[in-house]
Amino acid sequence: MASYRQPGVVLTDHHFTVPLDHDDPAGEQIELYARQVTGTGSGADRLPWLVYLEGGPGSAARRFTGAQAWLARAVRDYRVLLLDQRGTGRSTPANRQTLPLRGGPAEQAAYLARFRADAIVRDCEAIRRRLTGGAPWTVLGQSFGGFCATHYLSTAPEGLSTVLVTGGLPSLDAHADDVYRAAYPRIRRKVEAHYARYPQDVERARRIVAHLAERPAELPGGHLLTPEAFQSLGILLGGGDGSHQLHYLLENAFVPGPSGAEPSDSFLEGVRPVLSFAARPLYAVLHEAIYAQGGRPTGWAAERVRAEFPEFDPARAYDGGEPLLFTGETVHPWHFTTDPALRPLRECAELLAARADWPALYDPRRLAANEVPVAAAVYHDDMYVDTADSLRTARAVRGLRTWVTDEYEHDGVRASGTRVLDRLISLARDEI
Repeated sequence: MASYRQPGVVLTDHHFTVPLDHDDPAGEQIELYARQVTGTGSGADRLPWLVYLEGGPGSAARRFTGAQAWLARAVRDYRVLLLDQRGTGRSTPANRQTLPLRGGPAEQAAYLARFRADAIVRDCEAIRRRLTGGAPWTVLGQSFGGFCATHYLSTAPEGLSTVLVTGGLPSLDAHADDVYRAAYPRIRRKVEAHYARYPQDVERARRIVAHLAERPAELPGGHLLTPEAFQSLGILLGGGDGSHQLHYLLENAFVPGPSGAEPSDSFLEGVRPVLSFAARPLYAVLHEAIYAQGGRPTGWAAERVRAEFPEFDPARAYDGGEPLLFTGETVHPWHFTTDPALRPLRECAELLAARADWPALYDPRRLAANEVPVAAAVYHDDMYVDTADSLRTARAVRGLRTWVTDEYEHDGVRASGTRVLDRLISLARDEI
């Protein structure tokens, strides 16, 4: 194991081999990578363990430089393990380059069906037994990481000493249709709040989408910027400074060209990292699958449900003069034609959207009998995770304590420095 230092912390690389299918332990193996982070004080390497589960799906653990944000609080009490969940980061990758090695779309879809929360939790249990000597550990779950933590409580609570969740208490039984039916009104509220803060952006967004309706633009790297793709910049509005980021993107969208105004290179370059799935393709491929259970396919739920909200039709902005409504954390079939990182995975994604035999993710009876200390930050009007669903789940988990706040958006655990994590630790320890 390689160890090295950054300001205020010591980092150690870990590599683990686990079964692709935990029900077939002698079968194909994959590799998981995790980065251990400890403080530099005496005894830091004897503290209890905390494993961090990043949001997503399909996102590698955040790469910190030193004791940044919540990590500064965590290393005071824990040895922290930043896990690259299967398929992400330095773990065995799953993307357009590697998935063809599995075979065709059917083989790729069968492979990726083993990359949901249930498999991630079993990975965690395999790692825990090797790393802690069998002692239970604390889980910190952000967003989708909180979904994983809720599954953990449902299936392997004996591995947990404490669970801390930020912006990630899922509905226990909602279908993907229900998730997006609740999401679109929240997204609209975030867009309206953005325009109230930056009224000049109403005309800017309308002008951009009208131009793209006539002439879609190609981003660096080959991504096609269509009106619908432009709308999906609204994903920024779920973060604490996202409205400001969106405003700065829109303010320099055009430059004069030989044939008139055209999207500026700086605008297109700024849009590219927001829209590209190259660094996290599993986010798109598996996004609706994280809600799948109960014998029903997801069937491109975000796309189907969007038809119930015609105000999100971009044509209403460029033909009817209405303010453009951006969208949020929604994945659509057209993502797999506009994004070169996703185009080769279109058929695989179609098969996953049609799949109906997803196993249940949560056990309400076991959660009702929970004995693990659990604390959750629930962000009021969170754009990504429905607050009402989160509070229903909080009531369904015995002993779970919530902190409901409108001081932060979905990224509160990062944006707050140490405050959110400190509050959760205190709640879980019954100190407040």
